[in-house]
Amino acid sequence: MWLLLAFLSATLLGFYDAFKKKALQGNAVITVLFLNTLFSTLIFMPFIGMSYFSSFLDGSIFHVATGSLSDHFYIVLKSIIVLTSWILGYFGMKHVPLTIYGPINATRPVMVLVGALLIFQEQLNIWQWIGVFLAVASFFMLSRSSKKEGIDFKHNVWIFCIVLSAIVGAISGLYDKYLMASPENGGVGLDKMMVQSWYNFYQMLMMGVVLLIAVFRPFARFRGGKPLFPQTKFHWNWCIVFISIFLSAADFVYFYALSLDGAMISIVSMVRRGSVVVSFLFGAWLFHEKNLKSKIIDLALVLLGMLFLYIGSH
Repeated sequence: MWLLLAFLSATLLGFYDAFKKKALQGNAVITVLFLNTLFSTLIFMPFIGMSYFSSFLDGSIFHVATGSLSDHFYIVLKSIIVLTSWILGYFGMKHVPLTIYGPINATRPVMVLVGALLIFQEQLNIWQWIGVFLAVASFFMLSRSSKKEGIDFKHNVWIFCIVLSAIVGAISGLYDKYLMASPENGGVGLDKMMVQSWYNFYQMLMMGVVLLIAVFRPFARFRGGKPLFPQTKFHWNWCIVFISIFLSAADFVYFYALSLDGAMISIVSMVRRGSVVVSFLFGAWLFHEKNLKSKIIDLALVLLGMLFLYIGSH
């Protein structure tokens, strides 16, 4: 069951990436990201209200548990980690083709596996090592094909942002398993709806502060009244709403999958990166991106690496 939910989450994430790329085209990154957190919070606030002030959702998968102060501390930390990854990823995605962003982001399972190796002292088998090798090889091949579009991986700040975003995202994945796992299994055992509902709320507050500091002149006197991050002028795009809808749905399915007995974060994380297939197709069809033949080979290596990781994990 949790594996099917992981595939569903991957599909939803692919649509999320496509809408995100569309919304960021010629648009203000910080403002778009703030609106994303705002709309995501609005989606879950009714569940928080009904859970706290009525018994209507009791016993359902939409019920938001009442957490302690320490529980909310864990969720705030989750919000900081995710928001860091998002800020880096949003800026990178705006300036890089989706057919490049997707395969790089799809290397997260390898980073999660390495994290599990370093943190939990897990041992990799030969299948997993082959998967790691294929993922690294695909990254170097992608860097070569990207030069045809004038993108040099070694000297491109946006590629650096995407890679760093993927690393922080891998940390988030490991932390998610820790939050969802029961205390008997070495975790915190937090309620999945409580984590998703409140981490969106805390992200909205944090992004509100970032928006004030980074954009508006009254908070930038130390820079001569200029914004901290000179931004493209914001314009409304309905894709911003769909970003929040598809992300919320993908994360809800993801958290639910992790809460099920036997769920393996390495497998769930790996399957979710299958979203690269959906986003790649959108990049080719909707955004008419170039050099697709060479990128398809890079994508095939990423997917083959994920297959070896899957076999090795079993």
